[in-house]
Amino acid sequence: MTAREPDPDNEDLLRYRLSLRLGPVHARQRLSIEQEAEARLTGRDHRSFHLENFYSAHGFIRNCLRLAGLLRRGQDNSRRLRTVEHRFPITSLPEAFEGYRILHLTDLHVDMDPANLEAVIRQIEPLEYDLCVLTGDYRKMTWGPVDAALEGMARLREAIRGEPLAVLGNHDSIRMVPGLEDMGYRLLLNEHMVIERGDQSLFIAGVDDAHFYKVHNLQRAGDDIPDGAVSLLLSHTPEIWREAAHAGYDLFLCGHTHGGQICLPGGFPVTLDADCPRALGRGYWQHNGMQGYTSPGSGTSVVNVRLNCPPEVTLHTLTRGPG
Repeated sequence: MTAREPDPDNEDLLRYRLSLRLGPVHARQRLSIEQEAEARLTGRDHRSFHLENFYSAHGFIRNCLRLAGLLRRGQDNSRRLRTVEHRFPITSLPEAFEGYRILHLTDLHVDMDPANLEAVIRQIEPLEYDLCVLTGDYRKMTWGPVDAALEGMARLREAIRGEPLAVLGNHDSIRMVPGLEDMGYRLLLNEHMVIERGDQSLFIAGVDDAHFYKVHNLQRAGDDIPDGAVSLLLSHTPEIWREAAHAGYDLFLCGHTHGGQICLPGGFPVTLDADCPRALGRGYWQHNGMQGYTSPGSGTSVVNVRLNCPPEVTLHTLTRGPG
């Protein structure tokens, strides 16, 4: 299978827009890494391996699950989302942000399974929140066309209230940025923004993918955040937990791990595909004064099944009192 040949005129326009939006170095770096990785997958060499890109692996896993009598159950589980409520106690939280609610979505892989996307939309429609944040992996594959993923993200955007903030994951192409921003998603790519209520502020930073592309830049994202200000970092992966904690962030939201997706009884993940302690693989954690939450995500990768690891959308409430 080969990706559709790009139109040279569209490619030139895309590069121009990305250079204006991200700066020429970031745009050139991300595009070059993507092209190199795609070349490895489409035949010029075979040094790069991503399980989700090989259809034989999909079929093998599906057949194993079918023989074990777990395929249908796993598919049903993947579409049975739950809303998890979580509280972050922050003693220095500005009073104006007491009770501030953040809807956290991640690892949607919207072109993987239409039924799962519909389940996500149904799940979030009745929820009340002040801000929606998305922490990456909107596409099923890690290479190839982005059209189907953008179509799914457009459908999701209609169900999200307000301006959602987002970062990219290792499945996402930088080519998606103009389309996502044209829909009304605000991408934070080594950047931050300020949310103000009266004369009080909350700072939210976001970094580009730190798992595969390694194009995260915490300094660029946070250098202009005032000392002592309450700050939240959005990252696709928990793998930069140590850097983020020492950079002084109060909160850290991420995904990437899927919580394991296919777990042993008791929720023990077979693999997390992340270079971090297993304690950071799902749910709430702390490090060096920073509080973090790794969502198991709403979607699936490789195969649309979940076992002993339910998908979730997460509602985080910020509070000055106890959690």
